[in-house]
Amino acid sequence: MATYLYRLGSFAYRRKYLVVGVWILAFAAILGTVAATDPQTSNNFSLPGTDSQRATDLMAEDFPAISQQQEQASTSVLIHADDGLAAHDADIDALIERLRTLPDLANGDALANPVTVAEQAPEQAASVLGDDGRVGLIQVTQSIPMADQSTESVDEFKQIIADSSVNGLQVEGTGSLMTSGVEGSASEAIGFAVAFVVMIIAFGALVASFIPIITALVGVAISLNLLTLGAAIVDVNEMVSMIASMIGIAVAIDYSLFIVSRYRNELNTSRSRADAAGRAVGTAGSSVVFAGLTVVIALTALTIVGVPFISQMGIGAAIAVIVSVLCATTLIPAVLGIFGRFAFAGRIPGIRHGDEPDSKESNGHRWAKFAVRRPLPVALAGLAVLAVAAVPMTRMELGMSFTPDAQRPALELMRTGFGEGVNGPLFVVLSGQDGQDIAPAADDAISFIQGLNNVADPGQLMWTGNGTGAMPSQEGATSALIRVTPQTAPSSTETHDLMEAIRAHADTSSSQFGVELGVAGETAILSDMSSKLDSALIPYLIVVVGLAFLILMLVFRSILVPLTATLGFLFSVCATFGVTVAIFQEGWGGLIQYPLPIISFLPIFLVGMVFGLAMDYQVFLVTRMREEYVHGASAKDAIVTGFQHGARVVTSAAIIMISVFAAFMLSPDTVGKMMGFALAAAVFFDAFIIRMMVIPAVMSMLGDRAWWLPAWLDRILPNVDVEGEKLRLELDARDLALDSDRPVNV
Repeated sequence: MATYLYRLGSFAYRRKYLVVGVWILAFAAILGTVAATDPQTSNNFSLPGTDSQRATDLMAEDFPAISQQQEQASTSVLIHADDGLAAHDADIDALIERLRTLPDLANGDALANPVTVAEQAPEQAASVLGDDGRVGLIQVTQSIPMADQSTESVDEFKQIIADSSVNGLQVEGTGSLMTSGVEGSASEAIGFAVAFVVMIIAFGALVASFIPIITALVGVAISLNLLTLGAAIVDVNEMVSMIASMIGIAVAIDYSLFIVSRYRNELNTSRSRADAAGRAVGTAGSSVVFAGLTVVIALTALTIVGVPFISQMGIGAAIAVIVSVLCATTLIPAVLGIFGRFAFAGRIPGIRHGDEPDSKESNGHRWAKFAVRRPLPVALAGLAVLAVAAVPMTRMELGMSFTPDAQRPALELMRTGFGEGVNGPLFVVLSGQDGQDIAPAADDAISFIQGLNNVADPGQLMWTGNGTGAMPSQEGATSALIRVTPQTAPSSTETHDLMEAIRAHADTSSSQFGVELGVAGETAILSDMSSKLDSALIPYLIVVVGLAFLILMLVFRSILVPLTATLGFLFSVCATFGVTVAIFQEGWGGLIQYPLPIISFLPIFLVGMVFGLAMDYQVFLVTRMREEYVHGASAKDAIVTGFQHGARVVTSAAIIMISVFAAFMLSPDTVGKMMGFALAAAVFFDAFIIRMMVIPAVMSMLGDRAWWLPAWLDRILPNVDVEGEKLRLELDARDLALDSDRPVNV
């Protein structure tokens, strides 16, 4: 492989304008196609093959108006006053008048002061006024789908909320008009800014620091537009772009950084700049390809979970990684060719440039020598830190709350005045045969549900039918819909138990009435999703670790090196779960204003991401150690020399990744914030504790045994030559022939 990549890198350097031109044309073609087709992403969640999805499909078929209503833009306005809302009639009336000016309003005439509604219609008082008259609810509906909500409308609504919170009246909102229009551009800009500063320190030169940024921008832009284009063919969840952007920025900069760093190092010994570019792509590029392959495997394996939007996130992020690998191995050498001898111009005094000879002492060299001399204390210290960080993981709670922090005050008022389950109803769907009267089964289901715990206002339960006639809701109905409001939050265990208790009645409905019963709605789907993710975690872990172990065994031609790498990953991922639980669920340090359960899909997605990124650093760092070992160095000397060469660039890459991921904590979106923190913590633990402390120490204790491979397995495994031994021999033979003025073909 190293030989083929050498030729690719040399070709890209020499034919730089052709290669850059191809990338520009490809980018322009993708942009043009996106502009012509105008594809749209979605925010739909579906779970094929589950009870909730089957019931949701039945609901859409038999009750299309109600299903469509669930997709329409709707916002809950909560008002609160400690001295009672009746004392703030004028302020509330002024709020109502301003709400009526909102665009696309569907219920403007119906908007009213909750105090007035409670006085004029006492039967509705409990639905609009709570907490002894201190909390009120105003429901704003619009005649547009939630996905079509404009940023201007959101900003206008937020201004109304802010202006109306006067004279002791608290006004909060939750729903589509509180959906932030903030894009990820601010987070991405911060990530790129930090990356640029880190690369200035890493290269000690301004021009070289721009090169990874330029190629990363191109790679991420192409990846995101490819995903957008995919939405014209298949349903693509809007979260896919956020995840692909987060991963794409990090790996694109990292892979580019490795190639440029190796190119600078190869300039000291190569016959020409084109030769140095080829050698850089042949050696560091091999590591990039296999590191990218492990990440792609980890991400695409998410498809085995069986949750469409999880599969989409995995495939979307994998596409971003593939594009990043292609950029690193083709676009980077071409851009280096365009800059030529000016690639490392603008050197900054006082900063090490990274191209110093091996004999010059460095912090990485000092640390490697210490870890080799004292391997047991170093390994134990690193593992102890991870073990302590992992302790809170034992208290992990999973949930599916996607509510941004800006909407938390409204939900708290909702809980205080009307109960936590108001915004997360369960829709019980009963479907009979053609011509079958659904009434007996529906009445029986209501009687059963009224006897269950955790049902809010059970005496108010009623069913709606799909029939026609004098009573269109029930007469001649063959399907029934019952709206059940839990007393607890949608993501709580109690709500899940209530849903399962209702489902348990399906056997009775089927055997006694011949009617199919299911529970529909977003709350039911998210609950099923949590269960599905929990059951898929272990199989996913086995598949990912197993496949990646085989790849690492192929790369390192060793059994113990992949084994230690995998065990190290388990320590780092447990530590990551621990600190994420401590910060987001337990609220340690006061960093999170509203603690919440860990998003249910985070553990399985984090396992895939952390494993892929962990193997990145394992490949980049240990491949150089193997390269030195294969070239004749002793096991311990190979660790020191390999670490010296790789530590600076791996440290820079890790800091860049941490910065990119941490910047996403600025997102108002709970998922983005939690995932950004978890990924940043994972990179810190894995890069600085496992790869730079534990792995060198353990490999030092193993000595030559670290590179042991049974003879029979050595014969079976193909030699992919990641360390470039075959390439080095060929190039040495070529250089010798050129020095002797004898032609040679390579």
